[in-house]
Amino acid sequence: MNEPMGLLPVASYARTSEDFRRRDGHGVRHQLRVNERSAREQGCRVVLEYTDNGCSASKEGAVRPGFERLVEDLARGCTLEGQVIEGVVCVADDRLYRRAADLTRFLAALTCRPGRVYVDPQGVRDPYSQEGILEAVRSLEAAETETRVRSRRLANWHWARAVEGVPHSGPRPFGWQEDRITLHSVEAPLVEQAIAERLTGKAVRAIAREWCDLGVRGTRGGRPNAQTVTQIMTAPRVCGYRANRGSLLLEPETSRPVIGQWEPIVAPDQWAAVCATFGAGSLYLHRGSGAPRLTEKRAAPRHLASGILRCGARRSDGSLCNGALCAQKGRSKKSPYVYSCRECSRCSISGPLADEALERLVLSEAPGRTRLREDARCRWQVGELGLDEKRKIITSVLSCCRVRPGVKGEHAWDHSRVQPVWH
Repeated sequence: MNEPMGLLPVASYARTSEDFRRRDGHGVRHQLRVNERSAREQGCRVVLEYTDNGCSASKEGAVRPGFERLVEDLARGCTLEGQVIEGVVCVADDRLYRRAADLTRFLAALTCRPGRVYVDPQGVRDPYSQEGILEAVRSLEAAETETRVRSRRLANWHWARAVEGVPHSGPRPFGWQEDRITLHSVEAPLVEQAIAERLTGKAVRAIAREWCDLGVRGTRGGRPNAQTVTQIMTAPRVCGYRANRGSLLLEPETSRPVIGQWEPIVAPDQWAAVCATFGAGSLYLHRGSGAPRLTEKRAAPRHLASGILRCGARRSDGSLCNGALCAQKGRSKKSPYVYSCRECSRCSISGPLADEALERLVLSEAPGRTRLREDARCRWQVGELGLDEKRKIITSVLSCCRVRPGVKGEHAWDHSRVQPVWH
């Protein structure tokens, strides 16, 4: 702390919770400019920038690659390129952490070496002192309170809009135009025809295949499958009804369903009839956005890397897609299942290859990473561990694994495509 401030190289961190409207990273860019000013005013110099654009810090299991790299570099004392970091500058504490676990990891990494500082627009904070730690804890408590209040306020806002029949504010629903009110000239007839064919006994998988053959894409760019087609057909909005958090909204005076402000595709009796052709667990009201599950338990993962892989493809603005890679049925004996990104559909990897690469990473003894207990390693290698135990071990040492998109025409298996993000 006695070293002249002008000699202290600091890392600049910026994060936004969402960037789905403009998708140009303006939020993190503005924060980085403020960080530059704060560092300059305190005599520091920014030597490296870490960003997480459109990443939540309050959701359980949320992955923040920039934060993970920052913590790793702080714990190491320098970047992989050898650049020394002796402090961090950020516009506000809640950009860095909103959960106690993240605060603990950040403070442990920041203070693992002496003489480091934390800089914000209010000045320099000593992260080693009791007052510095208490201030960080107070910031965490304020962030957690704000998260709870904002969540409750947002839920009330959605409910009030719903009872007025206002369309959902999320992504455009399949079958309607961007105004979410006017029917789409191509998609709406497809939905109407699908419901009619389903009522005559046609398999939903066959409908999904026909949509794929026609080149139909979902509103987020994904290829239709049986589950998504089922969700589209059984969503209450196809007949004009308004739902909220997995339940039909009823008018208090008449107990009749609230009618939305959009154009319906089919009549309510047709919607009720098509819903009756599916099991309750498949319906939109049990699987759609905000819908409660029929049971408290989710379906157990069937593959080793499920929920652990993240898409490493680059968007047009240069940011990582970072979407979850989901297991899907493969088309070959070598790859009976594959992991594919549903966000951008530009990254896919053989399931057995990814699982094998993940197992190699966990069992390796690379320097600078958490080692497995010897008993766990031995039990894994002799085949005594079940899938659940293996996944618990993996998530205890890995935050996630980013998968690099493959090269078209390259058939050789490349384990280096799976890049670990260690705890």
